[in-house]
Amino acid sequence: MMNYSEEELKAMSNPTTESAPVTPDGYMTNAKGHLIPVDKVKPVDKLRDEVVKDMVAIAVELRAQMRTAKSQLFDTFNDFVALSAQEYDVQMGGKKGNTTLLSYDGKLKIQLAVSENIVFDERLQVAKSLIDECLTDWTQDSNDNIKALINQAFQVDKEGNISTGRVLALRGLDISDSKWDKAMDAISDAIQVTDTKQYIRFYERDSEGAYYQISLDFSNV
Repeated sequence: MMNYSEEELKAMSNPTTESAPVTPDGYMTNAKGHLIPVDKVKPVDKLRDEVVKDMVAIAVELRAQMRTAKSQLFDTFNDFVALSAQEYDVQMGGKKGNTTLLSYDGKLKIQLAVSENIVFDERLQVAKSLIDECLTDWTQDSNDNIKALINQAFQVDKEGNISTGRVLALRGLDISDSKWDKAMDAISDAIQVTDTKQYIRFYERDSEGAYYQISLDFSNV
């Protein structure tokens, strides 16, 4: 076992150092960053430490494999879509999504979907003001259910966010009113796409003809 001075042990056990210190032979680092002599650590704690590290190592390796496989799967899917488009002399650029590929016998299916994360800019408040004016104008003969639906759409959650789905659903209401139409235009103009994500899903068809997703969620395997 290597011998360290009290100052050296104190420096190595200090969790505020810029780079993580290497645990010296004969010691284990606890959750507070302190160096503890191995012979002072209970056997069950040593075993737990070994089990956790071994299991996490397997998980990290699986994650790396899944990242590589994910990249390969997306590339293969998009390459085929581009190859298929060449038959019609079409060059497809950008992210491809909302596309389905089927095996020849129809028993296997792959779907590539694009999900957009949207937020509303300040024009949503303009829309809300116009809608409030509509509600005031309709006070005498408006449907209470529509009022409740509209007010609910602009409620915020615990994080202070407005449900984009509820707000966008307002555009599907069959309301004939010029001020309402202007409010719906303001909602459309307020939409800002912050980012897009692609998802790839795999399906198998059972004997009844129904497709079931091949789970890649570790807890559902």
